Amino acid sequence: MAFLSNLDIAVSGMIAERARADVIAQNVANADTTRTANGGPYVRQNVVFTENRTYRSRYADNAGAIEFQTIFGEKLMELRGLAGKNRTQTMKGVLLTKVVEDPTPPTPVYDPTHPDADEDGYYYLPNVDVAEEQIDMLAATQSYTANLTIFNSLKSLANKALTIGKSS
Repeated sequence: MAFLSNLDIAVSGMIAERARADVIAQNVANADTTRTANGGPYVRQNVVFTENRTYRSRYADNAGAIEFQTIFGEKLMELRGLAGKNRTQTMKGVLLTKVVEDPTPPTPVYDPTHPDADEDGYYYLPNVDVAEEQIDMLAATQSYTANLTIFNSLKSLANKALTIGKSS
């Protein structure tokens, strides 16, 4: 059943959106952090997604078979019970490439009594806008839900396909 490989697309989308939600939650949690281990204020993080197209050929038992590799692919194969030395997994979908820092400068606030104030009396708030993070979280949640709906539809379709020809 080749259409079952479409489950990988929905699952990779859910994994990516969950990671995006984790980064957004980290941004919100650090919205007031004026001092990090690096000494400055917290810097907002963004995720970068790409299409999962990286692959390598495997010539062991299945000559010419293509195995798609992802960051989460090995773990996903373990969870689905597909881990094996000679297995071929066709992973497709979205891939979380990296997490990057937002280049927006921090907001200066004048308060000479603040413990993080510099010699001019300014301390700096992170470049995190909680309202923007809420909108991003809403978008990530809706995207996750859309992928979950697709996954459940494909799962239902597969179950119905298994009952074709079954006598009553």
